[in-house]
Amino acid sequence: MDFLHVLNIAEKNNGVSTGVKWIPTTGETITSYTPVDGSVIGTVNTADRNAYDHVVQQAQDAFVEWRKWPAPKRGEIVRQIGEALRTYKEPLGKLVSYEMGKSLQEGYGEVQEMIDICDFAVGLSRQLHGLTMHSERASHRMYEQYHPLGVVGIISAFNFPVAVWSWNTMLAWVCGNTCVWKPSEKTPLCAVACQLIVSEVFAKNNVPEGVSGLIIGNREVGEWLSTDTRVPLVSATGSTRMGKAVAAAVAQRLGKSLLELGGNNAIIITKDADMDIAILGALFGAVGTAGQRCTTTRRLIIQEDVYDTVKDKLVKAYGQLSIGDPLNEKNHVGPLIDTDAVKMYLDSIEKCKAEGGRFVVEGGVLEGKGYESGCYVKPCIAEAQPEYKIVQHETFAPILYLLKYKTLDEAIAIQNNVPQGLSSAIMTLNLREAEQFLSYAGSDCGIANVNIGTSGAEIGGAFGGEKETGGGRESGSDAWKAYMRRQTNTINYSTNLPLAQGIKFDI
Repeated sequence: MDFLHVLNIAEKNNGVSTGVKWIPTTGETITSYTPVDGSVIGTVNTADRNAYDHVVQQAQDAFVEWRKWPAPKRGEIVRQIGEALRTYKEPLGKLVSYEMGKSLQEGYGEVQEMIDICDFAVGLSRQLHGLTMHSERASHRMYEQYHPLGVVGIISAFNFPVAVWSWNTMLAWVCGNTCVWKPSEKTPLCAVACQLIVSEVFAKNNVPEGVSGLIIGNREVGEWLSTDTRVPLVSATGSTRMGKAVAAAVAQRLGKSLLELGGNNAIIITKDADMDIAILGALFGAVGTAGQRCTTTRRLIIQEDVYDTVKDKLVKAYGQLSIGDPLNEKNHVGPLIDTDAVKMYLDSIEKCKAEGGRFVVEGGVLEGKGYESGCYVKPCIAEAQPEYKIVQHETFAPILYLLKYKTLDEAIAIQNNVPQGLSSAIMTLNLREAEQFLSYAGSDCGIANVNIGTSGAEIGGAFGGEKETGGGRESGSDAWKAYMRRQTNTINYSTNLPLAQGIKFDI
């Protein structure tokens, strides 16, 4: 698989597939522009309603067969996908970098996350365990087991155009589900590339057509998935606004939703912090992926005794950032996804200034040679107050707010006093401070780290957050249970039938 092959498949076969087969569609055309230089990468025809219905029906039909495959055998398919991803890591990583705009190292890193979740899922395929319980009735046995749900709908975002799909899909597949994926319309070619890789493995192993469905389209396609009773679970990653719409639509039909939404993540830096670690963690967390991660560090909550030291070190570090073509590994920061994102970035800067924020590292749009796309911006730092409306808001751009505190209780209160609850961190060598931050009286986020930044979650841990982040959990730990239905079983191996509440019938 090379880049030209991806374009050829996308333009000739549309962006709708049931696995190995590509489905004709009369949907509108999406043009993929790279934020690297603004040029056209390629075009994809989107799903119309007939094509969508065909993909979902095929997924339903395939589920009947796929769920019969032993879980370790399904795991073997995922293992082979992981091996294929190792083979295609370089071209797929470059495509991710080019279409999305993240640095080349991050593009490769995203594909590595896909490989890692495949490895995790392979082991999981032999560990889909239930529980056994003691019955109150003699000669009875009770236990729990988990069964696949059916068709899992996956709506993914542009900032991780392939990894988040894999987090959901590999687990859903080993659990016995089939999947229908609606990728971001901003990164359709990455999705076509993934479908090509999967189709090679599926064809070699006679996997039922429909286990891997792809439906590229706009918001309307996401609405079809959300309201479709044939799709018992919809996993959606994106903005809180989008997540609320999906949750409402799925709940209306009493379906299940798994939501990974916005983050307004903070690092608390105490006076007992290792400053080298703190600055490095804050820097990567704030500017990585040009601030377009759900785990991006957006707030630094700094103890007043070390506030000026941290500020000065950060200003110096920001002055050394190299901004430019993400395919050049010497650059630290690439472009925002499109000019709409640039407008939101500029609007947020103005709102911060209007509320009284003072920028110690100024922002702005970069112009000139190498910046022709209009999507390159300067990572900036503002001194602000926790109560500013803009500080409470998640801006998907490299804007970092510095906030000052006196006591740790105050810092934790500031940390928690935002609508979102995804990732958080504290930088301290003080054991008491670390333990308080991790306690019931500490961070209210789904992820809480000590001496590690807010970005860079590992596959082995469950990923997700609370409050307006949606409450979902993906990837490691027991996140697999979200893709299963739970069943309690009781077996009576006696010669009697004891009835509930001691009721007796004389017959």
